[in-house]
Amino acid sequence: MSDVNQRTAHAPLHHFSVPLSATRRGARLARLLAAEQLHAWGLPLDPARLVVAELAMNAVLHGRVPGRSFRLTLSVLAPRALCVEVADARGERWPTRVRGGAETRSESGYGLLLVEEFADRWGVRQGPVPCKTVWAELDLGPCR
Repeated sequence: MSDVNQRTAHAPLHHFSVPLSATRRGARLARLLAAEQLHAWGLPLDPARLVVAELAMNAVLHGRVPGRSFRLTLSVLAPRALCVEVADARGERWPTRVRGGAETRSESGYGLLLVEEFADRWGVRQGPVPCKTVWAELDLGPCR
């Protein structure tokens, strides 16, 4: 199957995207907007709200470039997965996966541990240039 066909086969059932200021207020707004959108789509709020909050705060704390925003994107993919994406302006600075106990972490190193715990899959990809996008997918299970 070609790349074009794969993208068509995985076209989102629902899609929401918004730029937000790279501030604590912007991160809080990301969480609130995500909750409203998930509610409108009839999807459970948790743990998606927590994943959005952590990725948005990471964009503010580690991906901020003065005068640049970050972008929150939510997509519901077939067969039943929620994709949370946060793109920030620091494309050269990627998060690292650190395994181990609490004694190996700095005080600010727990956000991605929570994402890893609650997301079924997560990662980082380059783009859109000069940005990077941190994404997480949460399986939603069968329809009710």
